[in-house]
Amino acid sequence: MEVIILAGGFGTRLQSIVKNVPKPMADINGRPFLSFLLDYLINQKVKKVLLSVCYKHEAIENYFGFRYKNIEIGYVFETIPLGTGGAIREALKYVSDDNVIVLNGDTFFCINLSEMYDFHRGKSSNLTIAVKATENCSRYGAVIIQNDKIVQFEEKASNSFGYINGGIYIINSKVISSIIDEFGNQFSFERDFIQKIAKKINVFSYISNDYFIDIGIPEDYERAKKELVFYLK
Repeated sequence: MEVIILAGGFGTRLQSIVKNVPKPMADINGRPFLSFLLDYLINQKVKKVLLSVCYKHEAIENYFGFRYKNIEIGYVFETIPLGTGGAIREALKYVSDDNVIVLNGDTFFCINLSEMYDFHRGKSSNLTIAVKATENCSRYGAVIIQNDKIVQFEEKASNSFGYINGGIYIINSKVISSIIDEFGNQFSFERDFIQKIAKKINVFSYISNDYFIDIGIPEDYERAKKELVFYLK
């Protein structure tokens, strides 16, 4: 399994407490958040990761280099911020597998990647998104699902029960690469790309109730410090 991690985020909402480092390098009890993601991938038998980096990328390179434990690390550099969509478009140029896993560098969703991968291939999916049920969708927006297929996104969701995007994707690299160039250089994969192509190609949801956290706001960043230790040591 080839894996891309989107690690170029500024961490704007965290800058009051996480200063001068990319968001995936936010300190979690003496370790960068990104190290928890890499340990999770090691547990999932992943051997190679491609990091898409931009803002203060030297902090990531200096800490991890080209190997972390038994994971080989490569880098794709953004000279200007490209957004999640532009970052994925560039990273797909350097992969060889027909199906590639993409992780957001500021979320931790402890799913079984092999099971998600088998689901993706079994559905002949072009894009599979890991989703999680939540009692309040207002922060994330809701994913609308019919028969496992994603048919719509509600960006301004109500504070009621629904499914949210968990920040893990499996991408048919050939299909997505053939259409992603139409979106220009800088764009959001979530807001711009997925919402526009969801009804045109096979986009499936992989529903999981496993542990999920997004460190994008100070409250959840502090919660991660207390909780992540129980999932990965």
